[in-house]
Amino acid sequence: MKKITIIPGDGIGKEVMEAAILVLDSSGLNLEYKFAEAGYECFQKYGNNIPDETIKIAKKTDATLFGAVTTVKDQKSAIITLRKEMNLFANVRPVKSLPGIKSLYTDLDFVIIRENTEGLYSGLEKYTPEGANAIRLITKKASRRISKFAFEYALKNNRKRVTAVHKANVLKKTDGLFKDIFYEIAGDYPGIDSNDYYVDATAMYFITKPQIFDIVVTSNLFGDILSDEGAGLVGGLGLAPSANIGDYNGLFEPVHGSAPDIEGKGIANPSAMIFSAVMMLENIGEMDIANKIEKSLLEVLKEGKYLTPDLGGRSKTIEMAEEVIKKLKSKL
Repeated sequence: MKKITIIPGDGIGKEVMEAAILVLDSSGLNLEYKFAEAGYECFQKYGNNIPDETIKIAKKTDATLFGAVTTVKDQKSAIITLRKEMNLFANVRPVKSLPGIKSLYTDLDFVIIRENTEGLYSGLEKYTPEGANAIRLITKKASRRISKFAFEYALKNNRKRVTAVHKANVLKKTDGLFKDIFYEIAGDYPGIDSNDYYVDATAMYFITKPQIFDIVVTSNLFGDILSDEGAGLVGGLGLAPSANIGDYNGLFEPVHGSAPDIEGKGIANPSAMIFSAVMMLENIGEMDIANKIEKSLLEVLKEGKYLTPDLGGRSKTIEMAEEVIKKLKSKL
């Protein structure tokens, strides 16, 4: 039996998590859930938006499913803290066109792999008499690890090219190091093409010719920005899942926020949360059920009869999930 940490969070995080759990429970899998808290409501209860107990629970399970949390001013980020504490060094963001979804392109299928532990998100900031500064930390170890992960991901998923994204023409030492190590690792994978672009050019290419990308590997901040741009190409954040992968387990989350403006209305799009659960199942080896759930959701999106308002429909969150379950049961 696989043990899964469930962190619903707050806002619509709780609502889309409920939908995802309904789908998982309908799959026939024998999963044991360990519920934990994080986010604004957690802060209101305990004065801490990411308790040590939550981290402890997540470290002891096979995977963590994370909903969404509201930012708490002057508190460390719950999700970044979990990534660091669990050493989840690789963030994986698929950019894939979906049937029935209005988007800029209908033929995209690439993946952004983002280094998750350092860069400008290392938290090395301080105020100065003139303002403030931040240290952009790029290490050989992390650069080597994320580049190797990207090429291994390409091998496992029959991808043909890995593209490094950087700004080495300006950030000569930090991104120069990242680029050099990328090509050092690329030498170990002669069967996979490798190339690189500057991050500003990449942002333009995402709009003008995104079909040239297969696997993109980059540093933390660049990956964060490009990932959301990628989501915009294929329908928006409500459809965008993500995985945070480490050596021992992973954390899986939709990339949308807690959306307090629609909290409690029951109209949040559960797609990104369900797709994230699919990525979780793939990671723990439940490939068959993952595939069936993904196909079920894709059928619902393509038919367009049970969609939430952000997708042009009138269905509630749970109604859309129930339609996914109906499709799933026909495949079991």
